[in-house]
Amino acid sequence: MDLQAQRDLLLLSELDRDGGASQRILATKLGVALGLTNLYLKRLARKGHIKITTTPRNRNRYLLTPQGFTEKSRLTHLYMQHSLSYYRDMRARLKEMMSTFDGSHGLRVVIYGTTELAELAYLSLREMNIDCVGFIDGSSRESFLSCPVSSPDGIVDWQFDRVLIADLDHTAACEEQLVQFGVPREKVLSLGLPE
Repeated sequence: MDLQAQRDLLLLSELDRDGGASQRILATKLGVALGLTNLYLKRLARKGHIKITTTPRNRNRYLLTPQGFTEKSRLTHLYMQHSLSYYRDMRARLKEMMSTFDGSHGLRVVIYGTTELAELAYLSLREMNIDCVGFIDGSSRESFLSCPVSSPDGIVDWQFDRVLIADLDHTAACEEQLVQFGVPREKVLSLGLPE
């Protein structure tokens, strides 16, 4: 699913929820400039997915048309397919990475991150009978998925065999931070895509 389709889905979903949302609010939700949001809205109107009406006080109201609801459903279906494919790919990648280790010997893994990807990693490790010692995260939370959470400097107190980085956006920085706290580079694994 390309970026434009994702933005269309987000816009259609937001307008379905609140047709009176301002372009400024929509731009913030999309993470784009106000002018670009205006262009996206005009494009959706040209395609017949939304109808733009003006209310008193010169405010625009955006209404999804029947074609807009159909498009929203189609895009939601594509998004679900994309998400499930991503989920399967990451699980396969994790299993491939961990296949070299025999889980029967009590492999202990620390997961760096507390995102949905970390949750996926945790569930996949459990399927492979690999023990999750805990999670590393910079937040103040004490537990995640019933496991302890520590700041990166607290990893020195844990007994583990590998650290799995489940942060796709900051993989290199996470790895450098771990090395600074004494984790040997060869014990660090990453779910990030190969470069």
